[in-house]
Amino acid sequence: MGIKLTPIDIVEDISKEDFVKNYLLPRRAVVIKNMAKRWPAFEKWTFDYLKETVGDIAVPLYDSSKADPSKPINAAAAEMKFGDYIDLIQKEPTDLRIFLFDPIKHAPRPLEDYRAPKELIGGFLDSYPNMFFGGKGSVTFLHYDIDLAHIFHTHFLGRKHIILFDYKWKERLYCIPFATYALEDYDITNPDFTKFPALRGIEGYEAFLEHGDTLFMPTGMWHWMKYLDGSFSISLRAWDKSLAVKAKSLYNLTIQRKFDDIMKKNLSSKYMSWKERLAIKRAEKALAEGRPM
Repeated sequence: MGIKLTPIDIVEDISKEDFVKNYLLPRRAVVIKNMAKRWPAFEKWTFDYLKETVGDIAVPLYDSSKADPSKPINAAAAEMKFGDYIDLIQKEPTDLRIFLFDPIKHAPRPLEDYRAPKELIGGFLDSYPNMFFGGKGSVTFLHYDIDLAHIFHTHFLGRKHIILFDYKWKERLYCIPFATYALEDYDITNPDFTKFPALRGIEGYEAFLEHGDTLFMPTGMWHWMKYLDGSFSISLRAWDKSLAVKAKSLYNLTIQRKFDDIMKKNLSSKYMSWKERLAIKRAEKALAEGRPM
């Protein structure tokens, strides 16, 4: 027995009643096929359009190498002009990605091209739409989002492989303490169960996004993503109504992140080694105790 992956539900359209009952309240993911087809972006957002609109600003790039223990989790590996990067991912495979890029800071025109699905849920952070770009073969490591928002993740101009896990599997996924990402020493698509036995038997979900597909990921859901083509996505985020979730989000963004940054700065590799050992210890304990139930 390895990791069990169940296909994520796919719907063409969905009513608010069905969305709330079947996905929002039970915290289940779903792919909505037609949502973005009603956006101007569905036709307008080509690589050439984005190059023309955003221009040649310098953007930070991220690769698949293991995080430097002395740097913040979102430390960039390189920098490139946006237009040059777009040319690169159209031309050849690369593990370089643009992560959490807000194009509206540089070019407000794309703000008119998408629509937050307010007919399904409220609480959208309309001023902060994040965009993500990746070359063929690039991978977004396994993590959950620190702010614990609900996410509507719409993909453009290619295919993307998605694997999700419920938050309850946090310890079995070897979550790094004081962080929101997993131990980076295993491949979730082909794990070594001898080295990482806690992964055996965990249950997740899988989907393959195509142009215009929108993936709803509820708060706290772990996600791993691989770009099967040079392509990009936009994430629209909405707050969860739960006061407990909002309190945990505030804690993650302030106390936990600040503590982690201070410890990295002062103890560097010693601190990271301790965290990795603790992640393994917690995973093995959860496995021995049969958690989660």
